[in-house]
Amino acid sequence: MGQQKKRSRLVMTIGAVVLVGGALAGAFWPRAILVDMAVVQQGPMIVTINEEARTQVREPYVVSAPVAGELQRVSVLPGEKVVKGETVVAQMRPVNPSALDIRTREQALAAVNAAEAALRVAQADLNAAIANSDFSQSELERANQLVERRIFSQVAQERAQQEARVAEANVDTAKAAIAMREAELKNARAHLIGFEDYGLAKALVPDVSRSHSIPLKAPITGTILKVMQKSETTLPAGEPILEIGDIEGDLEIVAELLSSDAVQVVTGNRALITNWGGTSDLAGQVSRIDPYGFTKYSALGIEEQRVETTIQFTDPEKERGNLGHGYRVEVRIVVWETQDAMIVPSSALFRQNRDWAVFAVVDGRATLRRVSIGQNNGVDAQLLEGLKAGEQVILFPSANLGDGQRVAQRQTE
Repeated sequence: MGQQKKRSRLVMTIGAVVLVGGALAGAFWPRAILVDMAVVQQGPMIVTINEEARTQVREPYVVSAPVAGELQRVSVLPGEKVVKGETVVAQMRPVNPSALDIRTREQALAAVNAAEAALRVAQADLNAAIANSDFSQSELERANQLVERRIFSQVAQERAQQEARVAEANVDTAKAAIAMREAELKNARAHLIGFEDYGLAKALVPDVSRSHSIPLKAPITGTILKVMQKSETTLPAGEPILEIGDIEGDLEIVAELLSSDAVQVVTGNRALITNWGGTSDLAGQVSRIDPYGFTKYSALGIEEQRVETTIQFTDPEKERGNLGHGYRVEVRIVVWETQDAMIVPSSALFRQNRDWAVFAVVDGRATLRRVSIGQNNGVDAQLLEGLKAGEQVILFPSANLGDGQRVAQRQTE
């Protein structure tokens, strides 16, 4: 009986030892590391420079005030169609004179009095010139009669003729002086006109009309882009009123590229216009790269050198929908592309000393491979050598992963 108890105790002890040993072995036995995997593929690949951009009309026309005047309320609205030389987009009237203070009015009255006095002097000079001319004509007639009688010399006759012509010239000079003094008087009286003296202005110039306006017509056939001056106001010459452009046939895209990116772009590179609001991407082509850069601060306050790059649409106009002037888009300028590249995900690459390397999956184990990389667009990289199409690589390899460790595909829900 005692031996049987000893044997049972031994069996139980051995079983407990085996269970504990199995549990410890299972706990410390090397397990496969769960990783994300991808397959090396062969196919088309592109490298692009991505940047936010905006649309703009290539040649907008700004309608400005041709002269200083009073702009009437602008009735056209942004988005309306206009026809060159036909559609009246704004109306301008002559500007009203300014108000006169007491000193200015007294100075203007003094100028009027002086102009009236100068006119009277000129009229008196005219009367004197006419009298001298009449006397010179009488002297000339008497000289002619005396010459016929051979009493007067030929020299005296010529002197009388000269004096008569000089007297006639003095009459013409006096008449011109009167015309000049009359103009000065009108100018002096005009300085008395204030914005409240419409009756005086009409008395001086009977055909004056405050309702007379200057129509401003559209310089091109297109669409109203922006109205700078909507309300009635007084404008100086050259002040912009509204902007007109041809959205349908003259729309382009301007992107501000980093200077380090702009040096990789050449005229003629194709571009993809994305996130513009449509259901599909639009096609474009780089038409111009500005030869100068400018400083711009990013949202984080970092100083950057930017270069304006212009892109033309190559898709038909109907594909752009309602895309207009000043709209935000995103562009992807293609700087390199091929239809037959060995592609490995960029997230599988890491630096091994000075070389690029990946962890390939061979028989369920991570195998370190050194690779040679060509172009890299941040998502995919061009594989030149080191792997073959169809091989699996580990994405985002951790620092704890080593060569030869067992790995398994992480299951995604």
